[in-house]
Amino acid sequence: MPIVETTEMKAALAPRARLLGFDLGTRTIGLALSDSGFMVASPLETLQRTKFTPDAERLRAIITEKGVGGLVMGLPRNMDGSEGPRAQSTRAFATNMDGKFDLPITFWDERLTTAEAERVLIDQADMNRKRRSEVIDKMAASIILQNFMDFMRNT
Repeated sequence: MPIVETTEMKAALAPRARLLGFDLGTRTIGLALSDSGFMVASPLETLQRTKFTPDAERLRAIITEKGVGGLVMGLPRNMDGSEGPRAQSTRAFATNMDGKFDLPITFWDERLTTAEAERVLIDQADMNRKRRSEVIDKMAASIILQNFMDFMRNT
């Protein structure tokens, strides 16, 4: 399946499929999973990145086990909306994923999601810095995915 526009993702999904959200970092990949009704995004796990092929195999196992039908990748745009090297790296990762998986992939603007995740973890969960660093990426992926699903439901 190709990379699709955000407005086309719903039509590209199989019935009862779930979405897997990504917060792609240089050292980690934060993952979040939707329910099959696209109402709630839940933090899933944080993968330590290695090389693309082993990372893709770990993702394949998660996709198969969880019944994932589409991928939502956070796209790190600059504050002015432009795309820099991190966004290009995310697009390249998605293109490589497209070659390995027959799933629709879309991008969602992730500006400030890590800051929002950190604020939630400090204010609501009262976590110390060490514990926050362990869960921040999957929490950011959850925010990315939840924002996308809210958009998808409202369009």
